Amino acid sequence: MTRADIVAGAAGATLENPRWSEGAAHQWYDGLPWLVGCNFTPSYAINQLEFWQAETFDPVAIDRELAWAAALGMNAVRVYLHDLLWQQDPEGFAARIEIYLATADRHGIRTMLVLFDSCWDPDPALGPQRDPAPGVHNSGWVQSPGMAALSDPAQHERLRRYVTGVVAAFADDPRVLAWDIWNEPDNGPEVALCNRAVLAAKSALVTPLLVEAFRWAREAGPSQPLTSAIWLGNWSADHRLSPIQRVQTANSDVISFHNYGKPREFARRLRWLKSFGRPILCTEYMARSVGSTFQAILPKAKKHRVAAFSWGLVSGRTQTHFAWDREENDKIARGSRRWFHDILHADGQPHLPHEAEFLRRITGRVDVAA
Repeated sequence: MTRADIVAGAAGATLENPRWSEGAAHQWYDGLPWLVGCNFTPSYAINQLEFWQAETFDPVAIDRELAWAAALGMNAVRVYLHDLLWQQDPEGFAARIEIYLATADRHGIRTMLVLFDSCWDPDPALGPQRDPAPGVHNSGWVQSPGMAALSDPAQHERLRRYVTGVVAAFADDPRVLAWDIWNEPDNGPEVALCNRAVLAAKSALVTPLLVEAFRWAREAGPSQPLTSAIWLGNWSADHRLSPIQRVQTANSDVISFHNYGKPREFARRLRWLKSFGRPILCTEYMARSVGSTFQAILPKAKKHRVAAFSWGLVSGRTQTHFAWDREENDKIARGSRRWFHDILHADGQPHLPHEAEFLRRITGRVDVAA
């Protein structure tokens, strides 16, 4: 019995449409190039809603910024959706996703679509979004679903329609790389603080809905794999996984994880995850001041053929060039400390030219001018 079998049994997850076999997962992954990309939010958007709402959706900006990503050698991006957008206007939202996917495809970029997210503001609302708080990292990002929907079983049918609707609409679309069912489901509003009491209460609400979300997505019959990334704690043995991590790993076709640690920490987590016997995707990394840099992480990811998605591309309204630790941000604002995340200025020029050159070299895009 493999570690994956043990974890699946411990999670108690049963699916009418079971997850991919290890063989099917490796067959899918072996047919891909080494995946290098970023978590992409256009610079005009403070969050998922401003990205996608009809009033603010900007295909020209998306096209320009994805062209810059491709010029760095990126062939994949991870993009967040939101349940309220489907509730408001499913046909219009699907049409905008189609425009986005066509744009990314023109640049040779495939997209991992994220359905739900437990990070930051628990009270999302449609309409005009607030302006960024000066000097604050990701000050306008919103959870999906918000706490009101998460804690109200009467709204779960609406969430089911969102998942099955959006997955079915793009279930056979080769431009969609994978479906990320739930970003950091055991996280909360103050991401950097990770208050364990708050997170435990949130986890109790999320865990059963996470199981359902995987089931809803499979019912839509996607040709792409499903995943949800683990990020907290010690994954070296099955008994060390939290209940929600058991659900994530038991239901994921491919194993994904987040790690903003130094190279030694990154390598240690790769060793732990290899025992699952499935392809591994790192869907978040790269925070310069804590030692997670392109030069430090990407050679290890390439050696082990682990997909690598950094956080951020163009510095903009998310302000993720600022740090989680606000004490760093005066120095970042003055230019005396490197950005935390993000790669490019609003005009496409790199924050660190040597870093952009490194990206082009390790991805084989050395023919592209700086």
